[in-house]
Amino acid sequence: MTLQPPADHWAPASWTSRPAEQQPAYRDAVALERAVAELSRLPPIVVSWEIDALRRQIAEAQQGRRFVLQGGDCAESFADCESGQIARKLKILLQMSLVLLHGLKKPVVRVGRFAGQYAKPRSTDTESRDGVTLPSYRGDLVNRPAFTVADREPDPDLLLRGYERAALTLNFVRALIDGGFADLHHPEYWDLGFVHHSPLREQYRKLVASISDSLDFFESMSGSRVHEASRAPFYASHEALHLLYEQAQTRYIERQGRWYNLSTHLPWIGMRTAKLDGAHVEYCRGISNPVGVKVGPGMGAEWVQGLCEVLNPHREPGRLVLIHRMGAAHIEARLPALIETVRATGTPVLWICDPMHGNTESTRSGIKTRRFENIVAELESAFRVHKELGSYLGGVHFELTGEDVTECTGGARGLAEDDLARDYRSQVDPRLNYEQALELAMRIAAYARTA
Repeated sequence: MTLQPPADHWAPASWTSRPAEQQPAYRDAVALERAVAELSRLPPIVVSWEIDALRRQIAEAQQGRRFVLQGGDCAESFADCESGQIARKLKILLQMSLVLLHGLKKPVVRVGRFAGQYAKPRSTDTESRDGVTLPSYRGDLVNRPAFTVADREPDPDLLLRGYERAALTLNFVRALIDGGFADLHHPEYWDLGFVHHSPLREQYRKLVASISDSLDFFESMSGSRVHEASRAPFYASHEALHLLYEQAQTRYIERQGRWYNLSTHLPWIGMRTAKLDGAHVEYCRGISNPVGVKVGPGMGAEWVQGLCEVLNPHREPGRLVLIHRMGAAHIEARLPALIETVRATGTPVLWICDPMHGNTESTRSGIKTRRFENIVAELESAFRVHKELGSYLGGVHFELTGEDVTECTGGARGLAEDDLARDYRSQVDPRLNYEQALELAMRIAAYARTA
């Protein structure tokens, strides 16, 4: 792997001169060019001042003044772009942020894995079943999950369908927020129904009552309403995997004098595509969005320091987010060296813990799952290691859903391996269900109070 920083010249398409991994192979080049050209003409999904606002908040989180909650589906599906599904995703993120706000005593930045998380990296380019080999399913932005020749063929028109679903999703999110859906004065809007049957219901009810009483007291004393409690913004994020899709929505903003990826607020680079000489790093180094990078135990010091230098050469606050995903078995041994490696560069970063991807395993019957206790163990280790080294863990990154699925074992109800078949829906990776996600937020808040 080449470790030399790239030349200073950058353009939205300069990534095409680098090795580009995890890109689909389209048969019809003309149809692909037509779809990308149309996507380039369409209005942006987000705007530059929203991105700049998030960048300022990430800079504050780097200093320990805010905490970032990033969560959502492993891979969004076009079929889930409907009001109920979107509202349930918002509800669980709102409930989690309320718990974290109460426990951490600092503002929570809400970043959804939504409105664009339609492409997924795969371990192999093809999949075989019963002697038939077809292209792997790479997310709804590329092809379809059904195992047929027609469905698995990469389809350029899906880039436009993905743009449409992302825009519809974020438009509905904004409408809900503008309508008071995220108002802390009315957390009853966030009821997911089955909270009434949860072992956590009483603990959550008391927490909500405590926050409501505190708001009422403050506003009665001050004679004014707490604005931030009335309208909590949401930011969108997705893995910047499909580079033609990202390039098509990259615009130069004259008044800022900078390039922005206007398909999302916070794009990130996955571990599979984080090579210094690769196309994804080359693309992300030129945009002004805050950029996340997944980092794991297999990434050496020279690699990580190179990422810091290439992606944030001017050491700007709020620019770089490092999302570590070590696994419960490795975090204590590997995270300290990673923190010291980054500290040696002098680069300001926001450290976020992703306790999901390093803890994926398969059951005896071949079902992918994650154990709740391993997720909790990695989180607690992350908080402890950062504190011991004088660093700060400024956020968490979860794959979760507002649905009552059974994809991860453990949690308050003690889901076992045999329970997974009851309601396992994910096409890619297992997600925390509503109850497990809420319990995880409560664990973080409790740990923060005692740490």
